[in-house]
Amino acid sequence: MRKALLQGTLDLLILKALATGQMHGWDIAKRIQIVSKDRLKLKQGSLYPALHRLEHRNWIEAEWGISDAGRSAKFYHLTAKGEVQLLEEKEHWQSFADAVAHVLKMKEL
Repeated sequence: MRKALLQGTLDLLILKALATGQMHGWDIAKRIQIVSKDRLKLKQGSLYPALHRLEHRNWIEAEWGISDAGRSAKFYHLTAKGEVQLLEEKEHWQSFADAVAHVLKMKEL
């Protein structure tokens, strides 16, 4: 069963993937899927709008290049603003995860 990502999580995942280096959309999705041990699978219908949104916010930049398959592809990389945003997103996510963990530890009546 595939679970939907929580709102805002996709941005964090993309920024984190790009922190490892420049890559094109397909590789971003593949990296997230592999690292999550197939628990997170991004659809093109959500990945590419997110990439455009992040590019519009100047958190990432793109350049055209040639993929390993010999095809023209947009390669994305983090900007300095994106690196700062990644740190903020990670802190926000950790705070949220800690809060949920505390609630889950709550004793039942």
